[in-house]
Amino acid sequence: MERKTRQRSTILGVFNETDGPLSPQEVLDKAQEQLPELGIATVYRNIKSFVEGGTLQSVPIPGQPDRYELAGKNHHHHFFCRQCRRAFEMQGCPGTLDDLAPEGFQTEGHEIYLYGLCKECLEKAA
Repeated sequence: MERKTRQRSTILGVFNETDGPLSPQEVLDKAQEQLPELGIATVYRNIKSFVEGGTLQSVPIPGQPDRYELAGKNHHHHFFCRQCRRAFEMQGCPGTLDDLAPEGFQTEGHEIYLYGLCKECLEKAA
């Protein structure tokens, strides 16, 4: 079992205060607001430990490095902004997609990713 440190508490706090999945760099940027001496190696090490312990889960986004979010959330999907490179949670789900599978196939789950520009990036472009 990992011991509780200020670094671990700060990193976990970033995830508790954020709705969307985060990259390790995003975690570092937010955590350094409270703990300026925190380094990226510590962030990676703690994320790995939190994933192994079941506190965090990885969010793979095709063509991008994994992001991470708190484990145990209800089923949801993600939106990826192509400009600022942030990922956002989308609540809701269209339901079963079994009808899209080839005949004779059995689906076991699905993940939906939407890509485009987030509200903030659209406002900057206007």
